Amino acid sequence: MMKRSVLNPSNAAAIQAELMSRNPEVFEEQEKTVREILTAVRRDGDCALLEYTEKFDGVVLTPDTLYVSEEEIEEAYKNVNPELPEILRKALVNIRAHHEREKRNSWFATGDDGVLLGEKITAMDRVGVYVPGGKAAYPSSVLMNIVPAKTAGVREIIMTTPCRRDGTIDPGVLVAAHEAGADRIIKAGGAQAIAALAYGTETIPKVDKIVGPGNIYVALAKKAVFGIVSIDSVAGPSEILVLADHTADPRFVAADLLSQAEHDEMASAVLVTTSEKLADEVEAHISEFVSRLSRKEIMTASLEQYGHILIAESIDQAIELANAFAPEHMEIQTENPLETMTRIRHAGAIFLGPYSSEPLGDYFAGPNHVLPTSGTARFFSPLGVDDFIKRSSVISYSREALEKIHTDIETFARCEQLTAHANSVAVRFE
Repeated sequence: MMKRSVLNPSNAAAIQAELMSRNPEVFEEQEKTVREILTAVRRDGDCALLEYTEKFDGVVLTPDTLYVSEEEIEEAYKNVNPELPEILRKALVNIRAHHEREKRNSWFATGDDGVLLGEKITAMDRVGVYVPGGKAAYPSSVLMNIVPAKTAGVREIIMTTPCRRDGTIDPGVLVAAHEAGADRIIKAGGAQAIAALAYGTETIPKVDKIVGPGNIYVALAKKAVFGIVSIDSVAGPSEILVLADHTADPRFVAADLLSQAEHDEMASAVLVTTSEKLADEVEAHISEFVSRLSRKEIMTASLEQYGHILIAESIDQAIELANAFAPEHMEIQTENPLETMTRIRHAGAIFLGPYSSEPLGDYFAGPNHVLPTSGTARFFSPLGVDDFIKRSSVISYSREALEKIHTDIETFARCEQLTAHANSVAVRFE
């Protein structure tokens, strides 16, 4: 079911290229549609948003019914698994605690002659959180996108998600949004919802940043409005790389690979191991699990297209490949996972040992599960509090302090032929 090969530089590069191909850069037809939608919503506001919502989601809304009401939230609590609210609250304790540790404070440093330098940390005023409503509902993603924004001190969080044809939203998503602290919830999805958040409409205020995953139209819309607003990233399909040696439990490894393969047909699951025996046993357990788990067709398609078992000659070679892939999720199931982890340079989230299964990070541990995909862990980080703040430099010089260096500044400015810059300093000492 998964492709199996002995690792060498040639096939490693080919596999890496194959995985990158899941995110083609050109979607000409979709980009044309997205541009039309963005233009219409920017020009016509609510009218265009409601028209596209009827066209794509099959539901007729009005400005008065665009937002989720308190009554709808109360109804959602009646329609979810009765255990879910308490589980969400337990998860929120861990997620909030983790993100509290990420908070940074303004700082100021004073020097001789009346010099004061520093940084002022300020949260964004308003953030939009997009929640998809396609093949599955993800209350966990609601928590992971809202909590760091709330922790940073964002004043208002507006969540938007497509509603069903009867005008309702998945109750689990609504309960999660309420528990996490969303201020308003909009019943709209797709590129039209992104446009409404980016430009503002008669009933939806413009936001400063848009976060959250979505389909290709949502991703292209976010990409297009970047610069008008900030965005988190343009996320690709999910992926996991398990780095394992002979000490790993093959049943655990097989289960963890499938935990990502079930997301969608484009998801990638890769095992890199130094043990052929482990590889054999993992393959057997995968077949066993797939035969009795739901979403069998999705897992099978994912594994056949983008699933790999790679046999490395040494742990050094395995680590080299793991760093080259820079996966979204990396599990380390080796004899000494902590020591192995110190040699990992590029990964979105790292899970150590046999009892740190990837879903632990998805739901409960606390670190954010919104992670860089498609090798972007080489330069991107998990979503966090820093994504919802801005840093303002603070500079204050006394006359005495400026007098010591004013001729240097004036000379520097004239070297760049910016005489007004030089004059701005010089006039203070005429």
